[in-house]
Amino acid sequence: MTRRYSLAIAGGGQLARMMQQAAIPLGIDVRLLAEGPDVSAAQVVPDTTVGDYRDLATLQTFVDGADTLTFDHEHVPTRHLSVLEGQVAVRPGPEALVYAQDKAAMRERLTGLGAPCPVFAVCDTPDELLAFGERQGWPIIAKTSRGGYDGKGVWKLDGPAEVGIPFDGLASQSAGESVRIVAEEFIDFTRELSALVVRSPSGQVVAYPVSETLQLDGICVETVTPAPGLSAGEATRLQELAISLAGELGVVGVLAVELMQARDGRIVVNELAMRPHNTGHWTIDGAHTSQFENHLRAVLDLPLGDPRARDPWCMMVNVLGGGVDDLTSELLHCFARDPRLRVEFYGKQLRPGRKVGHVVCYGDDLDEVRGRAQHAARYLMGEIREG
Repeated sequence: MTRRYSLAIAGGGQLARMMQQAAIPLGIDVRLLAEGPDVSAAQVVPDTTVGDYRDLATLQTFVDGADTLTFDHEHVPTRHLSVLEGQVAVRPGPEALVYAQDKAAMRERLTGLGAPCPVFAVCDTPDELLAFGERQGWPIIAKTSRGGYDGKGVWKLDGPAEVGIPFDGLASQSAGESVRIVAEEFIDFTRELSALVVRSPSGQVVAYPVSETLQLDGICVETVTPAPGLSAGEATRLQELAISLAGELGVVGVLAVELMQARDGRIVVNELAMRPHNTGHWTIDGAHTSQFENHLRAVLDLPLGDPRARDPWCMMVNVLGGGVDDLTSELLHCFARDPRLRVEFYGKQLRPGRKVGHVVCYGDDLDEVRGRAQHAARYLMGEIREG
């Protein structure tokens, strides 16, 4: 009888959708726990269960008989994952995933490991946040320890009068988990970088080229790979940092280390993600093995694939909902103008500012690649109508 791997994915967003695409040629059976019947991944995964990932009984029924459980997001409660480990291989496991779920735990652990981090303090009251601001100097950054993403749960505080803002409604921001406020020094950064690695349970690790990312309103809007102006030595150092963190934290699957490069030259860790990541979408078309295929290989403990880029430059630009009601109809212009363009839509309902797809271009000349990718994305968002 032919052996087929059974992979359970919690969360029905576009990352799970792209994992399904990577699973098909490998003969991996995917089952999905989705938030609703029409979410992105539920449209393409036949074996879909609609249920609440915060409910332990639902999770236990969902993973029954699967080889491995992995994730589209980091929001499944840590305490539930610890229970599920007795039933299925949870990858990444709760001992690792907690450092992507809880920013307070992440800052404390990374600092203990000697990783470069901003000055920080974990605050339980506005008075403690005020004391940090007075000690560090304003402005400061405040973040909820759990639950924030895409710019949510993050505040830039310019002075003492604003220290109460992060605590408003704090108790309701993460069901059943302790939520605190993490205060950080304000980093005057020149750019953001992403070091993405994949690690298997046996300890094999591969590292993708470091990407430069552009964030607007907390949302990644484009990536350039490799990061322009980053020396080979600096890139290697950041890849080694990500590899070291993956090993120290026991990550299985993708680890994305989001970094900030300050004006004074420092490069510090901003956040961690332990799942396929928006800054790695370029790998679908631009690398020999995509982050999604390598994530599946890792969580099923298969040998990892080649992470190298196919071309000298690769650019990914996100398509945000806005001025176009029918994205598919706009492909006529985009593909006629650029036969090498790669486009991926996520099957999401269009809303202003929502990530609904991305485009990828690659080639030998960065300016040419950038121009092609930005034109296509702007056309799909209705920002330009000709050219």
